[in-house]
Amino acid sequence: MPKESLKVYPYRWVVLALFMGVIAVNQLAWITFAPITVVAAEYYRVTDLSIGLLSMSFMLVYIFVSIPASWMIDTYGFKPAVSLGAVLTAIFGLTRGLSGENYTLVLISQIGIAVGQPFILNALTKVAARWYPIQERATASGLGTLAMYIGIVLGMMLTPFLVLRLDINSMLLIYGVAAIIAGGLFLIFARERPPTPSSPPGMEDRSLVFDGLKNMLRMRNFIILMVIFFIGLGVFNSVTTWIEDILRPRGFSILQAGVIGGVMVIGGILGALVLPALSDRFRKRVPFIILALAAATLGLVGIAFAVNYTLLLLSAFILGFFLLSAGPIGFQYGAEITFPAPEGTSNGMLLLMGQISGIIFILGMDSFKNPDTGSMTASLLVLSGLMVIGLILSTLLKESAILTGEEQNEDW
Repeated sequence: MPKESLKVYPYRWVVLALFMGVIAVNQLAWITFAPITVVAAEYYRVTDLSIGLLSMSFMLVYIFVSIPASWMIDTYGFKPAVSLGAVLTAIFGLTRGLSGENYTLVLISQIGIAVGQPFILNALTKVAARWYPIQERATASGLGTLAMYIGIVLGMMLTPFLVLRLDINSMLLIYGVAAIIAGGLFLIFARERPPTPSSPPGMEDRSLVFDGLKNMLRMRNFIILMVIFFIGLGVFNSVTTWIEDILRPRGFSILQAGVIGGVMVIGGILGALVLPALSDRFRKRVPFIILALAAATLGLVGIAFAVNYTLLLLSAFILGFFLLSAGPIGFQYGAEITFPAPEGTSNGMLLLMGQISGIIFILGMDSFKNPDTGSMTASLLVLSGLMVIGLILSTLLKESAILTGEEQNEDW
């Protein structure tokens, strides 16, 4: 293909922005109840764990839907798959708002939204590969991941505010309307691919989905990366789910818990803007993954022990900035080292690891919290130890061959 035909189009930013809107409202739906666990439990007259189930349902559903979603993305493209996810988010987001006084109906609606989640999130690297050249893909993945964090920070900080000034039912209805708007805009204006390819010949040719899956599970670097995602995403999912329960024994209110959770994700937003862009600029992935895990571990230790509000805010910011910025770099690294496996498959497998560990960590934190005080410090220490293991494993990763131009060596 002539070099001049490799063109990047300004419309790539429109497609990415539309995709980000769908991601954000889906993540907002996931995390809605995390900062209001006690209030919601009293409202629905159920246990804290039942409220945790509203978030955990996304992780349970993801385990079963992730591979079919990746197959659809890699077979038919991201536009049909994300459109399906957006429609499910809109429909069940609205039914959640219309039936917001009934816990059972809210749980059913949560499950409906959860079915749509893998069709959206697993498309992250596919959108980047369709519309962006290789030197911009970690940045594009970073912005897509940024949308996840925007949705979460809105849920953390806006939900307690709306609940205290309106009520749970009105809050859910507002979120349902937002899902309809974001989904409608994506369906109307998003495009599958640019008029001409954004990559040289061969860079978009991927293997069949299940062949790619079989091959990537034989790759040493990808196995290590899956373990790292198992730990990192599991930590993030469990800490965000139980953020109020973590802080309540220390005397913090739901608004303070929401702010601390929001600051953690705001840190992730800034990190997702900075570190992936630096990764693209220096054409390195592994050093940034190592840096992110090391600093995030320190932030998690701060969350485990800090009783001062300012120190908690600082710890949350550090944890979010580094842990969440590692996500888009890891997604892009996974897509590169598993080439020619389909992007949706590698992306989906990494997210799947986090959903599985999220369920385990969430249930573990609830089971092992102090029965007298409700403290989760011991569980947070265990998670910190797992982060150290992830950091050690990250030093064994080898740099992406696509970036170095060298032949990938996957020998154990």
